[in-house]
Amino acid sequence: MDLSSKVKLNNGVEMPYLGLGTFRMKDGEEAYSAVKWALELGYRHIDTAAIYGNEASVGRAIKDSGLARGEVFVTTKLWNEDMRQGRQLSAIDESLGRLGMDYVDLYLVHWPVPGKYVESWQKVLEIYKSGKARAVGVSNFHVHHLQDIFAVSDIAPAVNQCECSPELTQVELADYCKGKGILFEPWSPMGQGNTLKDPRIAALAEKYGKTPAQIILRWGLQRGFANIPKSSSKERITENAGIFDFELCDADFQALFLSADKRYGADPESFDF
Repeated sequence: MDLSSKVKLNNGVEMPYLGLGTFRMKDGEEAYSAVKWALELGYRHIDTAAIYGNEASVGRAIKDSGLARGEVFVTTKLWNEDMRQGRQLSAIDESLGRLGMDYVDLYLVHWPVPGKYVESWQKVLEIYKSGKARAVGVSNFHVHHLQDIFAVSDIAPAVNQCECSPELTQVELADYCKGKGILFEPWSPMGQGNTLKDPRIAALAEKYGKTPAQIILRWGLQRGFANIPKSSSKERITENAGIFDFELCDADFQALFLSADKRYGADPESFDF
Protein backbone atom coordinates (compact mmCIF):
# COMPACT_ATOMS: atom_id res chain seq x y z
CA MET A 1 0.00 0.00 0.00
CA ASP A 2 0.95 3.63 -0.49
CA LEU A 3 -0.58 7.09 -0.53
CA SER A 4 -2.41 6.29 -3.77
CA SER A 5 -4.02 3.13 -2.36
CA LYS A 6 -7.81 3.08 -2.49
CA VAL A 7 -10.68 1.16 -0.94
CA LYS A 8 -13.73 0.24 -3.00
CA LEU A 9 -16.97 1.51 -1.46
CA ASN A 10 -20.15 -0.56 -1.53
CA ASN A 11 -21.33 1.10 -4.76
CA GLY A 12 -18.02 0.50 -6.57
CA VAL A 13 -16.60 4.03 -6.17
CA GLU A 14 -12.97 4.01 -5.04
CA MET A 15 -11.81 6.24 -2.18
CA PRO A 16 -8.19 6.80 -1.08
CA TYR A 17 -7.44 5.25 2.31
CA LEU A 18 -5.70 8.40 3.54
CA GLY A 19 -7.03 11.92 3.20
CA LEU A 20 -6.69 15.39 4.66
CA GLY A 21 -9.30 16.57 7.13
CA THR A 22 -10.02 20.31 7.25
CA PHE A 23 -12.05 20.68 10.47
CA ARG A 24 -11.41 24.06 12.15
CA MET A 25 -9.23 25.28 9.28
CA LYS A 26 -9.94 28.92 8.58
CA ASP A 27 -11.27 29.81 5.16
CA GLY A 28 -8.58 31.60 3.22
CA GLU A 29 -4.83 31.06 3.46
CA GLU A 30 -4.85 28.31 6.11
CA ALA A 31 -7.27 25.95 4.36
CA TYR A 32 -6.01 26.83 0.88
CA SER A 33 -2.36 26.19 1.74
CA ALA A 34 -3.02 22.95 3.62
CA VAL A 35 -5.00 21.48 0.73
CA LYS A 36 -2.44 22.71 -1.79
CA TRP A 37 0.44 21.14 0.17
CA ALA A 38 -1.44 17.86 0.59
CA LEU A 39 -2.14 17.59 -3.12
CA GLU A 40 1.48 18.39 -3.95
CA LEU A 41 2.57 15.60 -1.59
CA GLY A 42 0.33 13.10 -3.36
CA TYR A 43 -2.85 13.16 -1.29
CA ARG A 44 -5.94 12.67 -3.42
CA HIS A 45 -8.65 12.76 -0.74
CA ILE A 46 -9.90 15.97 0.89
CA ASP A 47 -12.60 16.07 3.57
CA THR A 48 -14.59 19.23 4.33
CA ALA A 49 -18.12 20.17 5.45
CA ALA A 50 -20.56 23.03 5.06
CA ILE A 51 -20.24 23.95 8.74
CA TYR A 52 -16.43 24.17 8.48
CA GLY A 53 -16.88 27.34 6.44
CA ASN A 54 -13.91 26.57 4.21
CA GLU A 55 -15.43 24.87 1.17
CA ALA A 56 -14.51 27.82 -1.08
CA SER A 57 -10.83 27.64 -0.16
CA VAL A 58 -10.80 23.85 -0.50
CA GLY A 59 -12.33 24.08 -3.95
CA ARG A 60 -9.97 26.85 -5.04
CA ALA A 61 -6.89 24.88 -3.92
CA ILE A 62 -8.06 21.82 -5.83
CA LYS A 63 -8.70 23.88 -8.93
CA ASP A 64 -5.33 25.64 -8.67
CA SER A 65 -3.51 22.31 -8.21
CA GLY A 66 -3.88 21.64 -11.93
CA LEU A 67 -5.21 18.16 -11.20
CA ALA A 68 -8.22 16.97 -13.13
CA ARG A 69 -11.41 17.03 -11.04
CA GLY A 70 -11.68 13.25 -11.28
CA GLU A 71 -8.27 12.77 -9.66
CA VAL A 72 -9.30 14.22 -6.29
CA PHE A 73 -11.84 12.57 -3.99
CA VAL A 74 -13.87 15.27 -2.22
CA THR A 75 -16.18 14.80 0.77
CA THR A 76 -18.54 17.38 2.19
CA LYS A 77 -21.48 17.14 4.58
CA LEU A 78 -25.09 18.16 5.15
CA TRP A 79 -25.31 20.40 8.22
CA ASN A 80 -27.78 19.99 11.07
CA GLU A 81 -29.65 23.28 10.66
CA ASP A 82 -30.22 22.54 6.98
CA MET A 83 -31.88 19.28 8.07
CA ARG A 84 -34.05 21.05 10.64
CA GLN A 85 -35.18 23.59 8.06
CA GLY A 86 -35.84 20.99 5.35
CA ARG A 87 -33.13 22.48 3.13
CA GLN A 88 -31.35 19.24 2.28
CA LEU A 89 -31.70 19.59 -1.49
CA SER A 90 -30.67 23.24 -1.60
CA ALA A 91 -27.80 22.70 0.84
CA ILE A 92 -25.93 20.44 -1.59
CA ASP A 93 -26.28 23.04 -4.36
CA GLU A 94 -24.85 25.69 -2.05
CA SER A 95 -21.91 23.45 -1.13
CA LEU A 96 -21.23 22.72 -4.79
CA GLY A 97 -21.36 26.44 -5.53
CA ARG A 98 -18.78 27.20 -2.84
CA LEU A 99 -16.57 24.31 -3.96
CA GLY A 100 -16.88 25.33 -7.61
CA MET A 101 -17.79 21.78 -8.57
CA ASP A 102 -20.59 19.94 -10.33
CA TYR A 103 -20.48 17.01 -7.92
CA VAL A 104 -18.80 15.72 -4.78
CA ASP A 105 -17.43 12.22 -4.44
CA LEU A 106 -19.01 11.63 -1.03
CA TYR A 107 -21.86 13.48 0.71
CA LEU A 108 -22.56 12.71 4.36
CA VAL A 109 -25.42 13.36 6.76
CA HIS A 110 -23.23 15.13 9.33
CA TRP A 111 -25.08 14.23 12.58
CA PRO A 112 -28.16 12.16 13.43
CA VAL A 113 -30.42 15.11 14.18
CA PRO A 114 -33.36 13.75 16.21
CA GLY A 115 -36.52 13.56 14.15
CA LYS A 116 -34.66 14.55 10.99
CA TYR A 117 -31.93 12.04 10.20
CA VAL A 118 -34.15 9.39 8.59
CA GLU A 119 -35.81 11.94 6.33
CA SER A 120 -32.41 13.46 5.59
CA TRP A 121 -31.03 10.08 4.54
CA GLN A 122 -33.91 9.74 2.07
CA LYS A 123 -33.14 13.23 0.69
CA VAL A 124 -29.45 12.39 0.42
CA LEU A 125 -30.40 9.34 -1.64
CA GLU A 126 -32.21 11.72 -4.01
CA ILE A 127 -28.99 13.72 -4.28
CA TYR A 128 -27.09 10.53 -5.06
CA LYS A 129 -29.55 9.57 -7.78
CA SER A 130 -29.26 13.07 -9.27
CA GLY A 131 -25.52 12.60 -9.81
CA LYS A 132 -24.49 15.44 -7.50
CA ALA A 133 -22.73 12.92 -5.24
CA ARG A 134 -20.92 9.81 -6.47
CA ALA A 135 -21.47 8.14 -3.10
CA VAL A 136 -23.41 9.02 0.04
CA GLY A 137 -23.06 8.11 3.68
CA VAL A 138 -23.46 9.24 7.25
CA SER A 139 -21.39 10.61 10.09
CA ASN A 140 -21.67 10.07 13.84
CA PHE A 141 -24.34 7.37 13.47
CA HIS A 142 -24.55 4.69 16.14
CA VAL A 143 -25.96 1.24 15.45
CA HIS A 144 -29.56 2.22 16.31
CA HIS A 145 -29.36 5.25 13.99
CA LEU A 146 -28.24 2.98 11.16
CA GLN A 147 -31.01 0.52 11.96
CA ASP A 148 -33.54 3.35 11.71
CA ILE A 149 -32.47 4.22 8.18
CA PHE A 150 -32.38 0.55 7.17
CA ALA A 151 -36.03 0.40 8.24
CA VAL A 152 -36.94 2.79 5.41
CA SER A 153 -34.19 2.16 2.85
CA ASP A 154 -32.46 -0.89 1.44
CA ILE A 155 -29.49 1.22 0.30
CA ALA A 156 -26.66 1.16 2.84
CA PRO A 157 -24.51 4.23 3.46
CA ALA A 158 -21.13 3.91 1.76
CA VAL A 159 -19.32 5.38 4.78
CA ASN A 160 -19.91 6.07 8.47
CA GLN A 161 -17.50 8.74 9.72
CA CYS A 162 -17.24 8.73 13.52
CA GLU A 163 -14.95 9.71 16.33
CA CYS A 164 -12.57 6.79 16.89
CA SER A 165 -9.13 6.50 18.44
CA PRO A 166 -7.18 4.03 20.59
CA GLU A 167 -9.09 5.56 23.51
CA LEU A 168 -12.49 5.25 21.79
CA THR A 169 -12.09 1.98 19.90
CA GLN A 170 -15.67 1.67 18.57
CA VAL A 171 -15.31 -2.09 18.09
CA GLU A 172 -19.03 -2.89 18.17
CA LEU A 173 -19.97 -0.06 15.82
CA ALA A 174 -17.11 -0.78 13.40
CA ASP A 175 -18.01 -4.48 13.32
CA TYR A 176 -21.66 -3.65 12.62
CA CYS A 177 -20.65 -1.36 9.77
CA LYS A 178 -18.34 -3.98 8.30
CA GLY A 179 -21.16 -6.52 8.39
CA LYS A 180 -23.37 -4.10 6.44
CA GLY A 181 -20.69 -3.20 3.88
CA ILE A 182 -20.24 0.31 5.31
CA LEU A 183 -16.68 1.66 5.39
CA PHE A 184 -15.74 3.00 8.81
CA GLU A 185 -13.83 6.29 8.74
CA PRO A 186 -12.49 7.72 12.01
CA TRP A 187 -12.41 11.40 12.80
CA SER A 188 -10.15 12.72 15.55
CA PRO A 189 -8.05 9.51 15.42
CA MET A 190 -5.56 11.11 17.81
CA GLY A 191 -8.13 12.20 20.38
CA GLN A 192 -7.69 15.89 19.51
CA GLY A 193 -3.99 15.41 20.23
CA ASN A 194 -4.51 13.93 23.69
CA THR A 195 -3.88 10.32 22.65
CA LEU A 196 -0.46 11.26 21.26
CA LYS A 197 0.71 11.82 24.85
CA ASP A 198 0.07 8.25 25.99
CA PRO A 199 3.37 6.63 27.06
CA ARG A 200 2.35 3.27 25.60
CA ILE A 201 2.05 4.87 22.16
CA ALA A 202 5.35 6.72 22.67
CA ALA A 203 7.02 3.37 23.42
CA LEU A 204 5.69 1.85 20.20
CA ALA A 205 6.77 4.92 18.24
CA GLU A 206 10.30 4.44 19.53
CA LYS A 207 10.22 0.71 18.77
CA TYR A 208 9.16 1.22 15.14
CA GLY A 209 11.14 4.39 14.52
CA LYS A 210 7.93 6.30 13.83
CA THR A 211 6.00 9.15 15.44
CA PRO A 212 3.03 8.58 17.77
CA ALA A 213 0.73 9.97 15.06
CA GLN A 214 2.04 7.45 12.52
CA ILE A 215 1.53 4.60 14.98
CA ILE A 216 -2.10 5.60 15.56
CA LEU A 217 -2.86 6.08 11.86
CA ARG A 218 -1.24 2.73 11.03
CA TRP A 219 -3.41 1.06 13.67
CA GLY A 220 -6.51 2.47 11.96
CA LEU A 221 -5.25 1.37 8.57
CA GLN A 222 -4.71 -2.17 9.83
CA ARG A 223 -8.28 -2.18 11.11
CA GLY A 224 -9.36 -1.59 7.51
CA PHE A 225 -10.40 2.01 8.10
CA ALA A 226 -9.92 5.10 5.96
CA ASN A 227 -8.22 7.98 7.80
CA ILE A 228 -8.62 11.76 7.45
CA PRO A 229 -6.25 13.34 9.99
CA LYS A 230 -6.54 17.11 10.15
CA SER A 231 -3.45 19.29 9.99
CA SER A 232 -2.63 22.65 8.48
CA SER A 233 1.11 22.10 9.00
CA LYS A 234 3.10 20.99 5.96
CA GLU A 235 5.41 19.00 8.23
CA ARG A 236 2.53 17.14 9.87
CA ILE A 237 0.73 16.54 6.57
CA THR A 238 3.96 14.97 5.30
CA GLU A 239 4.39 12.97 8.52
CA ASN A 240 0.84 11.61 8.39
CA ALA A 241 1.53 10.08 4.97
CA GLY A 242 4.36 7.96 6.38
CA ILE A 243 2.22 5.02 7.41
CA PHE A 244 2.57 2.69 4.44
CA ASP A 245 6.15 1.45 4.90
CA PHE A 246 5.73 -0.50 8.15
CA GLU A 247 3.28 -2.80 9.88
CA LEU A 248 2.41 -3.28 13.53
CA CYS A 249 2.88 -6.85 14.73
CA ASP A 250 -0.28 -8.46 16.09
CA ALA A 251 0.67 -8.01 19.75
CA ASP A 252 1.40 -4.31 19.27
CA PHE A 253 -1.74 -3.86 17.17
CA GLN A 254 -3.88 -5.41 19.93
CA ALA A 255 -2.11 -3.37 22.60
CA LEU A 256 -3.40 -0.17 21.01
CA PHE A 257 -7.00 -0.92 22.00
CA LEU A 258 -6.52 1.27 25.07
CA SER A 259 -10.09 2.15 26.05
CA ALA A 260 -13.62 1.90 24.71
CA ASP A 261 -15.17 5.04 26.15
CA LYS A 262 -12.84 8.05 26.14
CA ARG A 263 -14.63 10.57 23.97
CA TYR A 264 -13.17 14.02 23.24
CA GLY A 265 -15.82 15.22 20.79
CA ALA A 266 -19.59 15.49 21.11
CA ASP A 267 -21.65 12.39 21.82
CA PRO A 268 -24.11 11.52 19.01
CA GLU A 269 -26.65 10.64 21.70
CA SER A 270 -26.61 14.06 23.36
CA PHE A 271 -25.12 16.73 21.05
CA ASP A 272 -26.85 20.10 21.27
CA PHE A 273 -25.98 21.90 18.03
